[in-house]
Amino acid sequence: MATRRLTRRGMLILGLGGAMLPCPVIGMGKAMAENAPDTVVYVSNAASKEIYVLAMNRESGELTVIDKVPVPGTDKPSPSSMPMAVTPDRRFLYAALRSDTFPVSTFALDRASGRLTHLGTTPLADSMAYIVTDRSGRYLLSASYPGNKLTINPISDNGLVQEKTTQLIPDRPKAHCILVDAANKHVYATSLGADTVMEWKFDPTTGTLSSIGPGVIPAKPGAGPRHLALHPSGRYLYLITETTDTIGAYAIDPPTGTLTELQFVNALPSDFKEQPAAADLHVTPDGRFLYGSERKTSTLAGYRIDPDKGTLSLIGHFPTEKTPRGFAIDPRSRFLLSVGLDSNAMTVYRIDPQSGALAVAKQHPMGQQPNWIEIVDLR
Repeated sequence: MATRRLTRRGMLILGLGGAMLPCPVIGMGKAMAENAPDTVVYVSNAASKEIYVLAMNRESGELTVIDKVPVPGTDKPSPSSMPMAVTPDRRFLYAALRSDTFPVSTFALDRASGRLTHLGTTPLADSMAYIVTDRSGRYLLSASYPGNKLTINPISDNGLVQEKTTQLIPDRPKAHCILVDAANKHVYATSLGADTVMEWKFDPTTGTLSSIGPGVIPAKPGAGPRHLALHPSGRYLYLITETTDTIGAYAIDPPTGTLTELQFVNALPSDFKEQPAAADLHVTPDGRFLYGSERKTSTLAGYRIDPDKGTLSLIGHFPTEKTPRGFAIDPRSRFLLSVGLDSNAMTVYRIDPQSGALAVAKQHPMGQQPNWIEIVDLR
């Protein structure tokens, strides 16, 4: 086991270009601390129940701690993850704890500094693995893995989530992800236990879902559909499967929202023969590349996206933080930020604009069990 950790650490130190990984220290650099940041990174830490707020230099990817904000609502930690969501107008940030009454906290997001102010907490119907707002910011949609359900809660004008749901959809085994398309007309979700991707019509007036046709697209039995990612063109949806570590590409019919399977690719490193535990999935905002994380190998798999077909071709596998449950990509598609649930650290990578290859820029310490990242442009 020690050899494996040393190997991954050695690969991180060497990076892709042989550059040394800088010492994992976040400085309180005066230049960034004294000037209002243009971009802010929020990292949720499940075990320490806090959100790190970091200013990001758009050109270099350098990060500077602005604040460490506690997330109230329960005396217990948030097991394994603390999902977050940001409203489209970037006025509010939500963080959901996964213990006790499963409170979701509302934070006001200061558009000048990026700092967070806690406004209140609301109990949700269950422990949520994933939360997201609709495109109007009027509803919070959630997927509960242990509760086997999807829920929709209205959001009041002051940003606070309301406890009474507009809809609760039960019997969705191990629901793990839920996304709303850019048109705010269709919603997609995963049922890891039922090996299905769900497709829904969304009514933004009532905050309710109705099935598109049968409402489910079957995946391979035992694949474990986990996370989804929408292509910025609105033409494609991508899926990562937890228990087989494959990535699927689907074409979206814009008028109806229906999905058509295009391709599935194996995302595991070729020399790994154990049971995988794939986790997160993201497409670069420019639509050119896709990346998926796998927790047992602690790697990121990168793919080039065919602009005309939406299909994937492998770029390569890149070592990352131990147990990479979550990662994110900056709005300009220059940097990928990956956190390790078991390393309590984050690595920033530069994304090569031609090849999509990842090169280590710097590693930073985080709180306990970092797992979710949101990146917000303030201006």
